[in-house]
Amino acid sequence: MPRIAAAFFAFAVLWALSGMILGLYMGAHEDFAMADAHAHINLVGWVTQALYGTFYAITRETKLLWLPRIQFAVSVLGALAMLPALAMFLSHGNDPKYIPLMIGGGMLSALSMLIFAVSVFRELLRERHGTMHVHEHH
Repeated sequence: MPRIAAAFFAFAVLWALSGMILGLYMGAHEDFAMADAHAHINLVGWVTQALYGTFYAITRETKLLWLPRIQFAVSVLGALAMLPALAMFLSHGNDPKYIPLMIGGGMLSALSMLIFAVSVFRELLRERHGTMHVHEHH
């Protein structure tokens, strides 16, 4: 597995553990005020990062070296800004002082997805040599 794919998975696992711990805490205290943060940690942190890692593991021969690295940095910064800010926002009575950090982190997360889109469409449109074409017969 390429190191960048492993880096995305390592980051994803840390978010998965964070989401699980938050979920256990909410359940144990029967207080679900942080449910939105829990959902975002699982989706933006765990699922999205793991999917990025999966894609880069599968396309290891064709990926650009610099593009996934930039995406990883932007993704990490976005999640580290948005997810804790969302948790603080929810746990402090929707205090608006956390909104700029949530928005900034959200914008970085969206930029990360845009960079990922470049990688995906690069892979989709790249020329392939030596692949067998299978034709369906109806």
